[in-house]
Amino acid sequence: MKRILLFLGTNIAIIIVLGTVLRLLGVDRLLEADGGALDYRALLIFAAVFGMGGSFLSLAISKWMAKRAMGVRIIERPANEGEQWLIDTVRHQARQAGVGMPEVGIYDSPQVNAFATGMSRNNALVAVSSGLLQTMTRDEAEAVLAHEVMHVQNGDMITLALIQGVVNTFVIFFARVIGHFVDRVIFKNERGHGVGFWVVTIVAEIVLAVLASVIVMWFSRQREFRADAGAADLAGREKMIAALQRLGGTPPAEDLPDQMEAFGISGRIARGGLKRYFMSHPPIEVRIEALRRR
Repeated sequence: MKRILLFLGTNIAIIIVLGTVLRLLGVDRLLEADGGALDYRALLIFAAVFGMGGSFLSLAISKWMAKRAMGVRIIERPANEGEQWLIDTVRHQARQAGVGMPEVGIYDSPQVNAFATGMSRNNALVAVSSGLLQTMTRDEAEAVLAHEVMHVQNGDMITLALIQGVVNTFVIFFARVIGHFVDRVIFKNERGHGVGFWVVTIVAEIVLAVLASVIVMWFSRQREFRADAGAADLAGREKMIAALQRLGGTPPAEDLPDQMEAFGISGRIARGGLKRYFMSHPPIEVRIEALRRR
């Protein structure tokens, strides 16, 4: 319940901020003065502000969200040898990768998982679950940390936010174009927007968002391959393969909220059918095979 309320609260805040920006820009009306033709320029600005703005605002508060939604405890002063090892390992890997030292944290979950998030390469967060620390060997955990550090080095959080923002912009834009067309041509509404516009726009947004998510999830899967390969160079190929094999022998990780799942080392598994196009992570066996072919 806490995660849901936090997610809703932040999204409402983002909508209020973006709505205020639109009003200040004078883009709160999408129709020309005569109520006839659609103002495509104003609509594109509207779509870009909500599509790109929403995506990057979410990225900007991603560390804050992660800490509160997942209950991440940042290691400021290591309380034991295990925490000291985590800090030392991430510091060494960050130095090798040429990125700023990320914040390092632990969150309470029995599932084996880890994630990285943050606005930039020099302002990131790397967090691991308590289940990962209890289940994996040091070599396997080192490889997982290297995988997350490679996400930071590759700028995957920023790139994913950019891609999500672009597809969101086009979804909002074309959904309203479709709604306007149906409202004028089928419902014969000559001025303003009738009920048909809003109903069709909502349905079009849902359909287009589903199709657009295929693109976003394809990119998410590709970046997992790149992070695996980078981690193999950073920590060793055999360690990375061993870590993936360990992940393959544990239940699929479902501890991260939907908006953060793509940033984890492991994600929900979908076997066959259309569901495979909506997976944020490739199957473990495919990732292992890709590493063995290197």
